[in-house]
Amino acid sequence: MVRMINPAKFREIVSGRRQGLQASLLRILLRCLETPYALLTALRNVGYDYGLCNIESIDTPVISVGNLTLGGTGKTPLVQWLARWYQDRSSRVALVSRGYKAAPGSLNDEARELAEKLARIPHIQNRNRVQAARQAIRDHQSQVILLDDGFQHRRLHRDLDIVLIDALEPYGHDHIFPRGMLRESLNSLCRADAIGLSRTDAVSTQQRKTIRNRVQTLAPQAVWFETVHQPYQLIRHQKPANNLTWLRNRSVAAFCGLGNPSGFQHTLTTCDCHIAAFRALPDHYAYTQQNLRSLATWLAHEPAVDAVVCTCKDLVKIGRSEIAGIPLYALDIGMRFVHGQSDLEDCLQRLLTARHSVAA
Repeated sequence: MVRMINPAKFREIVSGRRQGLQASLLRILLRCLETPYALLTALRNVGYDYGLCNIESIDTPVISVGNLTLGGTGKTPLVQWLARWYQDRSSRVALVSRGYKAAPGSLNDEARELAEKLARIPHIQNRNRVQAARQAIRDHQSQVILLDDGFQHRRLHRDLDIVLIDALEPYGHDHIFPRGMLRESLNSLCRADAIGLSRTDAVSTQQRKTIRNRVQTLAPQAVWFETVHQPYQLIRHQKPANNLTWLRNRSVAAFCGLGNPSGFQHTLTTCDCHIAAFRALPDHYAYTQQNLRSLATWLAHEPAVDAVVCTCKDLVKIGRSEIAGIPLYALDIGMRFVHGQSDLEDCLQRLLTARHSVAA
């Protein structure tokens, strides 16, 4: 039933923004469905907490980057930063992920985006993350494994568990899926070694403090850091194109297939452009010829714009430079720390030091 609801409409329902009898009845139904899902996730965690489920270790440090909520929290920019941090310190890094919605024998959209930006770093996608990590060590002599979207994948032991929280939707509307956006209880934050608040520029200083205070009551042991998403160039034909200043005061149409489209929309507004039309598509959206024609039809019914802007994750799947005769660009987005970078780097350095000690 949840799959039949438009993602944007689903967010409006679970957040409580959509009112009316139908929305209220749907929330009641989703609350009933939440209970068995929450029970299953709790039982699974108990199994790992008490040794009933096997946790497998490998001979290389593993850093997991994950989240508690469905949808995007900004993991990809952090994964890129971590990979480059270790690469700059002469460590051989490999990325390991599940490969959600990847076609057989190919990479999914997130991995294709990372392949463009981290060309020299191997990325192994396999539902069996333990097997993938061992393959990285065997085939690439990897010295550090970055486990993408790994917080719920507890079978592979990790030496550092990083959880990202989106400042725009920090608590998944305080309900576990399908009544809310949480993958598991907020109490699971007690497993985290480091917690980062992303998109902090989208909320006030007081809101940031409120989020931090609540999170630290659940995970007082965790290192705390804060980041902002920072656009730094436009991409066209998979290559750098116009400088960001080109967007200033221009009218654009934008779309994205992300778990959290409002985050991308907010980042685009920081470029001082006018968003004349915006379309949120489902996460991992398949840009078939039919779907591209649908986008062209949508643009034809919107006001005239200077450009169409999407994310790099979308552009790698579209493979064209325009839609409906309008130039198509991707907004390349990075990450910048605003608090706690040195504390996180201390954690990363300790893993390096420990690895060198074992090697000696």
